[in-house]
Amino acid sequence: MKIPPDKNLAPAGRSYTFTVEPGWAGQRLDRFVAAQEFEQGLSRSEVKRLCALGMLKVNGASCKLSRPVRAGDVVELSVPLPGPSGPTAEKVDFPILYEDGHILVIDKPAGLVVHPAPGHAAGTLVNGLLHYLPQIAGVGGEDRPGIVHRLDRDTSGVMVVARTGRAHRSLSEQFAGRGVEKEYVAILEGIPPSPRGTVDRPIGRHPVSRKKMAVVGRGGRRAVTHWRVEEEFACGFCLARLRLETGRTHQIRVHMASVGAPVAGDPVYGGRKKRMWPALEIGRQMLHAARLAFVHPESGEAVSFEAPVPEDMRRALKLLGEAG
Repeated sequence: MKIPPDKNLAPAGRSYTFTVEPGWAGQRLDRFVAAQEFEQGLSRSEVKRLCALGMLKVNGASCKLSRPVRAGDVVELSVPLPGPSGPTAEKVDFPILYEDGHILVIDKPAGLVVHPAPGHAAGTLVNGLLHYLPQIAGVGGEDRPGIVHRLDRDTSGVMVVARTGRAHRSLSEQFAGRGVEKEYVAILEGIPPSPRGTVDRPIGRHPVSRKKMAVVGRGGRRAVTHWRVEEEFACGFCLARLRLETGRTHQIRVHMASVGAPVAGDPVYGGRKKRMWPALEIGRQMLHAARLAFVHPESGEAVSFEAPVPEDMRRALKLLGEAG
C-alpha cells in the first residue's frame, strides 16, 4: 500500500513511505523501491545513491540494499528535489504530436540538441521540457528528465518523452529490449547495392578518431539496419526508408556509409558529392525519424506516431527531381 508523501518530513524535497505487501516479500530492497511509482522516476542506481546518503530506511533503520523485504516492513525514502546545478527551465519551441498524463510525443526539429552536454549547456530539448512541464524535473534522473532515447542534433523527427517515473521505466525497458519500432527516411548520396537489404555489422568507436563511430571487427556491439530504396535520382542520390532493430550511436549514418550510400549532408560520414549540397540546399544531414511505435506505458495498448518529412528535405527532393 502506498501512503501519500508527507511533505512535512522533508521540506527540502519529498518523502515517501511504503508498506510492503505480501506479494513483494523476498524481493531485494533496491528492486522493491525502484519498482514503486514516484513523482520523480528512480532507477536502481539512483536508489543506491540515495541509500549511501542515508535517505533510505526500513522500519526506521538503515540497511543494505540486498536485504530481502518482508511483508509489513515500512520503507521510508527521502528524495531531494533537483539542485541548482541541474538543467534550468527555458522556453524552447518543439512541435507536439501527442500528449497525455504519461507521455509526450514530439517532432524534434533539426538543430535541436536533446540534453545539455559540453558546448550545449542551454537551449536543449531538456531545457524546453522543464519550461513546458515543470513537474517532469527528476523523472528518470536530474540531468536528463523524461528522456528515454535521443536523436542526433541534426536529425529531425519523432521522439517520446516520459512524464512519470512509471512511464520512464516502461519505455526504457522497451527500448532496451528492442520492443520499439523505429523507422526513418533519408536522402542518400549514392545507391545501395540492392533495392532492399540489411546491414548486420557491429559498431564501435573509430580506432583513430574517437569522436566517430565505425563498423569494427572487435569490441563493437551488434547493429542491424534494414533499408528500402523508394526513389532513385539520375544524379546518384536516392530516397530510402530505413528500419532499425538496434539503436547504436550514429547507426544509420555509419551503416549506410559502409555500403557506399552515406546520408546526404552528413559532415562526418558524408560521401564525395558535397559539391552538390549548396545547389540542393542541403544544410544538414538529411535524416528524419518518421515513425515510432511502442506499447503505451499506462494503457498497455500498441501505439504508433508519425512525423511528416520536414520542409528542408522536401525541398531537396524537389530539386533532385528537377535535376533529372
